[in-house]
Amino acid sequence: MKNRTILISLICLFLTGCVGLSSKGVFGTGVSVAFDPRSLGTQIDDSVMQKNLTGRLLLTNKSYLISVKTKVLDGRIFLTGKVDDPEEKLQITKLAWETKGVRSVRNDIKIKEDFNFKQSAKDLLITSQLRSALIFNKKINSTNYQIDTYKKKIFIYGIALTNEEKKEVINEAKEILDVEDVIASIVLVEDLRIQKN
Repeated sequence: MKNRTILISLICLFLTGCVGLSSKGVFGTGVSVAFDPRSLGTQIDDSVMQKNLTGRLLLTNKSYLISVKTKVLDGRIFLTGKVDDPEEKLQITKLAWETKGVRSVRNDIKIKEDFNFKQSAKDLLITSQLRSALIFNKKINSTNYQIDTYKKKIFIYGIALTNEEKKEVINEAKEILDVEDVIASIVLVEDLRIQKN
């Protein structure tokens, strides 16, 4: 019964995936292919990337079919949904970055948990402090990084132009008061397989 449900879900995903790219825009509004600013080749590349990432997510954990949504636009991957812990979010981010042709990854996946106002406020303060530190540090291109804080642990995702910039980002994170750990998933530009257009 479970296998049958998964098979039906995969068929529905495949069928909606074939139509969804041409009939829907980035935010779900109805947009014809003729009005899509991407070239037909780019649309096809994005579709292939999305199918590739979705397949790899399913191989990692079948529950991601329901809990994680992906969208690829001009080589940029957008992730949304909810997962149980930050390590899962980090793993999904790595899978996205490993997708051939990826130009950037925007991870808006949330962590499922019982709401704790005090802890959430502290985490938000830590994230804000680090974001400000990155903006004011001239050695860092702050727009290349996404920061999440969970129970005083900072998770940093992004791209560094140099190894020195990567070290600078990690050092800034470690200097924030009350931070217990810094987990960085920072990719160097030279390690990326950027798609040439």
